[in-house]
Amino acid sequence: MIGKTADGTQVESILLRDGSGMQARVITLGAALHSLEVPDRDGKYADVLLGDGTLQATLDNPQYFGTIVGRFANRIAKGRFTLDGKTYQVPVNNGVNALHGGTKGFDKVVWKVVEATADHATLQHVSPDGDQGFPGTLTVTATYALKGNGRLEIIYSASTDAPTIVNLSNHAYWNLSGEGSGSAMEHELTIPAAAYTPVDATLIPTGVLQPVEGTVFDFRTAKPIGRDLRRGDEPQLLHGRGYDHNWVISKTATSEPREVARVHDPRSGRVMTLLSTQPGLQFYSGNFLDGGTVGKSGRVYRQGDAIALEPQLFPDTPNQPAFGSARLEPGQTYVNRIIYDFTTDTKSPKRR
Repeated sequence: MIGKTADGTQVESILLRDGSGMQARVITLGAALHSLEVPDRDGKYADVLLGDGTLQATLDNPQYFGTIVGRFANRIAKGRFTLDGKTYQVPVNNGVNALHGGTKGFDKVVWKVVEATADHATLQHVSPDGDQGFPGTLTVTATYALKGNGRLEIIYSASTDAPTIVNLSNHAYWNLSGEGSGSAMEHELTIPAAAYTPVDATLIPTGVLQPVEGTVFDFRTAKPIGRDLRRGDEPQLLHGRGYDHNWVISKTATSEPREVARVHDPRSGRVMTLLSTQPGLQFYSGNFLDGGTVGKSGRVYRQGDAIALEPQLFPDTPNQPAFGSARLEPGQTYVNRIIYDFTTDTKSPKRR
């Protein structure tokens, strides 16, 4: 997957290997993690990330496959926020709200390669003051590194020359049975969170931290993702056509990554443990994959064929002080450190 954008900018592709057989591919459009090959319980490798088969397909219909999302990941109500008494407007691109940084977020720009070695790559993008309505010149770096023993680490960092807001995450679509293999709804998911943030009909949090106890949002004990997905008695599932909500991992960010989710695929035996420094986890069950995308393997992606797990601040944090702060000052450094740790359940029976 390589070529040029409409304005002639070259899009580069970087292959990373860790010596064990695990390999990842990063492309400079959107600083995207385009593929990741990991073994199943029998040692067979497969790409576990959804993605477009051609660059042109991505340009024609961008869907955040594996990209960084920002300046502000997730939603900002009506695209508006206030900082130091001044109101800023971000382009509305998700109903009445702004999503993932507006109409031309970080997923739609070509990033500069700062460093690339056999097992890691660092990319950079400088977002000018006023970009998509955000204040301050924001300098962002994205580092992808294979660390051996089935581990991929991503570090997103940012600095600014004026007060601004920032919230960065990765928007990979995961299917641990392999890209193009069908539904991911039998994957067993664990999220160690006692609360989530319910949303209104436009998917903006209501401001309540709702206990998951007794609800379909309780993933503290592993369960198949699809088990409760079609429950007609849960209005929250109707708002987003499934899960598209933020889980409350903690109230604040941490200095070191800790576990925010675990995914087990009984079919392949692959297990992915996700760690991050961020307080929230957006879990999206692939509700809007509608059969209109032909993926890398030549197969069509349909609803529920993958999931997204995005460690980040809570959605709409700039407008909801109870959620904490998205503010970044000059001299400060924003960091989201994300780790994907892959293992296998070699003792589990195979399912056909």
